[in-house]
Amino acid sequence: MATQITRLLMERKEKLLQIWMEGQVSELSLRLDRMTSQDLYRQSKEFVDAFVAAVASGNVEDLNRHEWEPVRRMLVQISVSRSHQGFSPTETANYIFSLKEVLIRLIQSELNNQIDVFVQEFIPLSRVLDKLGLITFDSYTRAREEIIIRQQQEMLELSTPVIRVWDGILALPLIGTLDSGRTQVIMENLLRGIQDTNSDVAILDISGVPTVDTLVAQHIMKTVSAARLMGAECIISGIRPEIAQTIVQLGVDLSMVKTRASLAGALRLAYEMRKLTVVPAGKG
Repeated sequence: MATQITRLLMERKEKLLQIWMEGQVSELSLRLDRMTSQDLYRQSKEFVDAFVAAVASGNVEDLNRHEWEPVRRMLVQISVSRSHQGFSPTETANYIFSLKEVLIRLIQSELNNQIDVFVQEFIPLSRVLDKLGLITFDSYTRAREEIIIRQQQEMLELSTPVIRVWDGILALPLIGTLDSGRTQVIMENLLRGIQDTNSDVAILDISGVPTVDTLVAQHIMKTVSAARLMGAECIISGIRPEIAQTIVQLGVDLSMVKTRASLAGALRLAYEMRKLTVVPAGKG
């Protein structure tokens, strides 16, 4: 890297930060509820210091060199933070690209329009900024993917609640499509519930399952088998007429599993299996 722009950046670092901040505050006027101007200034100052120090090292072609490690680390942290704060991918990437625009204007004015010097010295720096912009975008994307995966896992947990109906009786209402991943969560939650409550009767209510195919039936049977190994008998409830016809057409054998058309019927059977009697109030 030629020394002229390097020296210029070191001497005009405060001016660069000032102009960059003014542009960012203008663009982020609607986002200052998520990041204060003080936080933005602190973040930007730390980045400018790290960036200028890396440029001053003279190694601007290879961002994998140790001189650029603080810059890369800072960009990852900024991207992850902004993904949690609700900034868009474009807003996050513009953090770097807006700096590039400021650098172009500043260098042009300071070099007094020396086009040959500008072209020769700024092109390598421009490539670096483009690469940093890609690092920012990639880091933001990975952070958002991690958030989505975590939210999906949390939704799976929330969508498969194990309810303790009575001593020794659990109910697990299933809602939505069953796939391999969700079935694994269902099985784990049910087996954990059986162990924690020492229950021996579990009701799997499939009223909220839109369709039952061979794969779904296999998932349900695996869950029933696992519960039996834990010493619990399963009752499958919520078998609608169309689901009953589908199961027969698929040739799925449910003869070894107790089934009921409704959750009420399954509860009645569960009470009988536990030798419990429901008595109306005022009688008995």
